[in-house]
Amino acid sequence: MSGLMFSLKTSSSWPCSRLSPLIRLMLPPLSRNCSSKMSSDSHWLSAADRDQLVMELRATGWMEVEDRNAIFKELHFKNFNQAFGFMSRVALQAEKMNHHPEWFNVYNKVQITLTTHDCGGLSKRDIKMAKFIDKISLSM
Repeated sequence: MSGLMFSLKTSSSWPCSRLSPLIRLMLPPLSRNCSSKMSSDSHWLSAADRDQLVMELRATGWMEVEDRNAIFKELHFKNFNQAFGFMSRVALQAEKMNHHPEWFNVYNKVQITLTTHDCGGLSKRDIKMAKFIDKISLSM
């Protein structure tokens, strides 16, 4: 069996999502924030911004995910049709934003986790998506 050769490419063109969390932590902060080509709302939130924005979202039922830089919310609807309608509206917005949630649905329950995979943590995109989700869920 031949040996494996690999190199760690840290230029701004390398997608951070392909790196393991341990390697991402070892990279300099600029590399951790991912490509300069990405929009500014897909960079990690500063600690102060994160604390304030997540606190605002807690008031609407969002929770921080333990051992992950992500937020989570569980929503309950009258029936499956209403839950699916909600998911369809969120899916259309997710396509517009090019920012897709991790979610799970059983009958009238939808569980949503938001994080920005490109950066491995919360970003302004997650906050925008969470606020959109709150707005849509109130209209259902």
